[in-house]
Amino acid sequence: MSVLTLKGPRWVTVRQHRRALWALPAAVAASLAVVLALRWWASSPSGLRSANPDGALRSAMDHAGTGLLLLPLLLGAFVAGPMIARELESGTYRLALTQSSTPRAWLSAKITLAAAAAVASSAALAGVYRVGRLPLAGTHQFSWADRGPYEALGTVLVAYCLLGVAVGALVGQLVRRTLAAMAVTGLVTGLVMAVLGAVRWSFLPVRTLTTSVVERGVPMPSGDFLMMDTGLVTASGERLPEWTCFARSGRLGVCPEDLDVTGWYLDYHPAAHYWPTQSIETAVVLALAALALRAAFAVLRTRHR
Repeated sequence: MSVLTLKGPRWVTVRQHRRALWALPAAVAASLAVVLALRWWASSPSGLRSANPDGALRSAMDHAGTGLLLLPLLLGAFVAGPMIARELESGTYRLALTQSSTPRAWLSAKITLAAAAAVASSAALAGVYRVGRLPLAGTHQFSWADRGPYEALGTVLVAYCLLGVAVGALVGQLVRRTLAAMAVTGLVTGLVMAVLGAVRWSFLPVRTLTTSVVERGVPMPSGDFLMMDTGLVTASGERLPEWTCFARSGRLGVCPEDLDVTGWYLDYHPAAHYWPTQSIETAVVLALAALALRAAFAVLRTRHR
């Protein structure tokens, strides 16, 4: 839908924030150009790999992963501050309400625009990240389970961006001060991301491998996996920390008989758990976004009866 076909509050919203809307595709284009240039440079015979083992590409993609984690916070802060709280703080929203526009239409226009921009920009930037990560896939800090790659390679990044928009719509109305609303929205969105990031690998039960001989060491599953816990197991099934035998005997692979250690155990998530975990986390985040959005419209109805 072009700007010319937009009417009422949606047209006004697009006009108000057209610079920010143009900045998003510009950021995507610039990111893609940088990633392609770094990939070409790193793969050339005289490229960075011969001079720097880590390479500029690895450093750039590491920062890109961090930037993608901050994207939901930035989008939410923009919605809470410049889009909503600033108009409430200055009183300019009253002008929109005098132009045959209802409060619900005013807020809906802002949320719709922000949500569309959030989905498009997050999906595009995640695509650029995929292009840059290809030569680094599976290496240190670029595994499917690492923070950054985990979010960018799945659906949770888009969900978190929508959560930021919904939280921004709610906080912007409650705080009604531009800078304060931006700070609170970033804090709330970041807190949700941190909590879910800490518990995401508890959504599905781990798989366990064991050995019956201590000298064989920790068992390793086939294929790519995320190790969650490892240690020693006794004949009764009790689990002990992996350093227990060494602390008592001072020798690797030698356990005192009174410990009755029979082998090792390893708890892990296989790569096959990636998409189910993504689906569960995405559903949780979208449910939280829906609750925040419902609360935002409830606040709007309360203040504009």
